Amino acid sequence: MTNGNRLEELRDSIDAIDDKLLELLNSRAELAVQVGKYKSGNPSEFYVPSREKQIYTRLLRENPGPIPDEAVRAIFREIISACLNLEQPLTIAFLGPEATFTHIASMEHFGQSARYLASPSIRDVFSEVDRGRAHYGVAPIENSTEGVVNYTLDCLVETDLSICAEIELGITHHLMSTSGKMENVKRVYSHPHAIAQCRQWLELNLPDVELVDITSTARAAEIASDNDDAAAICSELAGKLYSLVPVMRKIEDKTNNFTRFIVVGKTRTKRSGNDKTSVVFGLSHAVGSLYHALEIISKFRINMTKIESRPSKIKAWEYLFHVDLEGHREDENVAAALKMLEERSLFMKILGSYPKSIQSAKGE
Repeated sequence: MTNGNRLEELRDSIDAIDDKLLELLNSRAELAVQVGKYKSGNPSEFYVPSREKQIYTRLLRENPGPIPDEAVRAIFREIISACLNLEQPLTIAFLGPEATFTHIASMEHFGQSARYLASPSIRDVFSEVDRGRAHYGVAPIENSTEGVVNYTLDCLVETDLSICAEIELGITHHLMSTSGKMENVKRVYSHPHAIAQCRQWLELNLPDVELVDITSTARAAEIASDNDDAAAICSELAGKLYSLVPVMRKIEDKTNNFTRFIVVGKTRTKRSGNDKTSVVFGLSHAVGSLYHALEIISKFRINMTKIESRPSKIKAWEYLFHVDLEGHREDENVAAALKMLEERSLFMKILGSYPKSIQSAKGE
């Protein structure tokens, strides 16, 4: 058999498999439509983060290769998104405009079939969900380099929305402009966090260039598109959206740079078996009050993955403590610890129990 004949034979085999895949995908979609008929019409019955986490976990555990796990997850994210859209189209509010890292994280989680609603501020994201104009909202809460996003913490305390899921996205920053030439850059626009994450590179390579803080990396790209002597620190998606070309790729100071985003909604998330619970509480100004509160968590052998303090905004020098715990609020030890913590606190609110994130690829 000649090489040409063998190549045609292989291509015929691929076509046959593609036909079978298409048939199976439509069979899955038909089942999804049937499942939708048995649900109550409440969006929380259609989008179930714990169920999705179980699907991804099972598929990655059973994946024999050679397709890498990240590709398997990306493929099934779009399959799940398309099938979910047949059951109940979802509207997702995100911190906009389009092509921000929050937008990228939202699409990483909900796929291309959801409807996305850009919101100008984190408070607006929460408001869109609270008023029913969006089923869920996505906002940044923490960066591995720059720390927590305090405004998101405040919104969680001040509204009745709960954390339903989390998204962990690798962040890659590119310096982009209309010309792609370093010597043309006189000003660099970006979000303050993005500038901070690239500070060392900027000081080394563009020490005399003006740095201008903007509300988002996507807005920075838009401004740079109208100024030949300006550049933006942004995602590749934002650069493409505004017809920019790279001056330099991957300029972040730390390659292991991740941002954690949260999905907020009006309903509780069911247990997945690998969950996290976020809580906020306030304590009296007494000696050892924080120590005794944390002692409760230790007593029930719960791993605390994060603690942050924020001003209560009610009384000067009073603080609220934001804590992330491993486990679900319905787990026996977590439920017992939360009950005891509430008894010891002046104020306590469970912000949500939700599946731990699966790290997503770089948001380029």
